[in-house]
Amino acid sequence: MEWTGEGLLIGVRRHGEGGVIAEAMVAGRGRCLGLVRGGRSPRLGAILQPGNTIQLVWRARLEDHLGVFTVELLTARAANLIVDRTKLYASQLLCDLLRLLPERDPHDRILGMALNILDQPIDGAAIARFELAILDELGVGLDLTSCAATGVTTDLTHVSPKSGRAVSRAAAQPYLDRLLPLATCLTQRGNASPDDLAKAFRLTGHFLDLHIWHPRQIPPPSTRAALIEILSRDEH
Repeated sequence: MEWTGEGLLIGVRRHGEGGVIAEAMVAGRGRCLGLVRGGRSPRLGAILQPGNTIQLVWRARLEDHLGVFTVELLTARAANLIVDRTKLYASQLLCDLLRLLPERDPHDRILGMALNILDQPIDGAAIARFELAILDELGVGLDLTSCAATGVTTDLTHVSPKSGRAVSRAAAQPYLDRLLPLATCLTQRGNASPDDLAKAFRLTGHFLDLHIWHPRQIPPPSTRAALIEILSRDEH
């Protein structure tokens, strides 16, 4: 068995004497793992940095085997990430979120979103919408199109923390202490205020914890809180 593809490297862990297990999001194939022999060498170590895009050749005797990767660098991002703390945290968060997806299940829309975020100036709203999209890809997406109580599609201001459905301003009034604010940047494009970003990440974080992190007994990504703090300032 053999295939060739381009992938965003999202994780590397040691394996054996000098090898590593590389994890990449590959167009048309999803999250794929493979052994890179000699992956801890200086030459390959520089290539195998999360955030880089690499050309992959995967080979295995059977399709369900781990397989072996041969890698070649296509787009080097790691050096720029290291010198920009915000970009580094954003890259680490994206990679951690991508690793939640099932193995070998194509998610090209999500991959495209991640690459666009990495290759553009940091956009906190785009990262929050990425978290929203991850929930959708995992089958626990929110319904922010109409009010859960009245069915109206305008003036949606809150979200039910249980159902993940939007609630209109009028319907929300008696239950404000029980509902989560709906950040404008999750449903509309444009510049987001620090307060709106904080609301967006509070909302996505609630449902990621409810449906993903807590059930899987894993903590939120270690850089998420620090990134949110930076993005929620007036200047960053």
